[in-house]
Amino acid sequence: MKLEDYHNIYFLGIGGIGMSALGRWFLKKGLNVSGYDRTVTTLTSDLQKEGMVIHFEDNVNNIPKEVIEQKDKTLVIFTPAIPKNHAEYNYLKDNEYTILKRSEVLGLITKGYKTVAVAGTHGKTTTSSMIAHILKVAGKSMVGFLGGITTNYNSNLVMHGEISNDTLVVVEADEFDRSFLRLYPQIAVVTSADADHLDIYGDHESLVQSFKDFIGQINKGGELIIHESIAEKLSSDADHVSKKNYSMSRGQFFASNITAKGGFFEFDLQGFKTVEHVRLGVPGFHNIENAIAASIAAALCGVSTKTIRQALESFKGVKRRFEYIVKGKRIVYVDDYAHHPTEIEAFLRSMKSLYPGRKLTVIFQPHLYSRTRDFAEGFSKSLSLADELFLMDIYPARELPIPGVDSDMLMEKITSPVKVRCGKEDLMKKLEGVEVDVIVTVGAGDIDTFVEPIRKMLNKKYEV
Repeated sequence: MKLEDYHNIYFLGIGGIGMSALGRWFLKKGLNVSGYDRTVTTLTSDLQKEGMVIHFEDNVNNIPKEVIEQKDKTLVIFTPAIPKNHAEYNYLKDNEYTILKRSEVLGLITKGYKTVAVAGTHGKTTTSSMIAHILKVAGKSMVGFLGGITTNYNSNLVMHGEISNDTLVVVEADEFDRSFLRLYPQIAVVTSADADHLDIYGDHESLVQSFKDFIGQINKGGELIIHESIAEKLSSDADHVSKKNYSMSRGQFFASNITAKGGFFEFDLQGFKTVEHVRLGVPGFHNIENAIAASIAAALCGVSTKTIRQALESFKGVKRRFEYIVKGKRIVYVDDYAHHPTEIEAFLRSMKSLYPGRKLTVIFQPHLYSRTRDFAEGFSKSLSLADELFLMDIYPARELPIPGVDSDMLMEKITSPVKVRCGKEDLMKKLEGVEVDVIVTVGAGDIDTFVEPIRKMLNKKYEV
């Protein structure tokens, strides 16, 4: 099939972060873009302002007229989160519309372009966003399909220059539902391969095999950039590509002379030649590693180390990835998307390094019943880094409850001096009763809806 054959693009789940990036792409190409989503969000409101027609009730009568009348000119794109009993989905399916998953469409778009794909159970959104930003700063013809809203561009679609055969396409390669196996990149980054999505994979080894399969799809003669800790396990048989490994302190590419200044890090980048005094525009130890991987990828795309250094300093991050909400002398408030024990530990350790000796208050909302069950011990251990913990109810997302699985099962092994269970209905009241110093909200559910209320509460209480 050819995407050029379609005039109308209809999305089921248009408010998803990956789906909306595709919507923005098709809109910029001049196509009619419309769709359904379950809830109104800031993102869906932005999409409507940009010209997309969106409704929020699953009703066939809401499907736009041109979609109904021009079946052969309409492509339907859906997210696997759409339930099987969805009325619009079943109507479109029964009437034999062309229906594809988001990952299939991304594979079709990237086909024919030099693609830089970033995979990993952690770090892929920030790393791919860094690469896209560096390429844009360097003036390269590029398109970035990202899994988060970049602060620099307030979008998950980043573009520069005219689309041509030389255009570089940067994509986030998602392991969920094995979506990344639709991609055939020239350059691939693999940041991590920790156990996750066991509801899909069953066990860690199956997930590891999927990453091996992804690496096997890199074009012959292409480039693999892989974290040193997993390089041997994942890429020992990948003889068809050139390999480069990296980490914080060892490997072919690493950081030295790391210092913290004003809540951010500076370091010297070793590997190409020494690139001194790289100042990251985003905080967090893990972002040093993300920046190293992004630098390697950008260099392979022909960007000079001088431009890479400048771009990393001007990179302002991704929404909900170590995002400063309040940054004052009296109060610091950071919001982060971390939802896996490894991510939480890295985030909280960075906070403690940046603000040593200060009380760290953590508000955490677990994401998915299955993930909470599978990594309960890891969650309890990582959350114990908090001096004061507010543990919320599990955000179910696409799942139904699992008997015996709830946030209470984490509490017993959490060793924080203060730990409080709460729900969405009483979080703010309980927060108002404590003295705050450094505070963070953590999680991938709808905890972001509390960011503004917490900011307002801090402003009222401490005049920040």
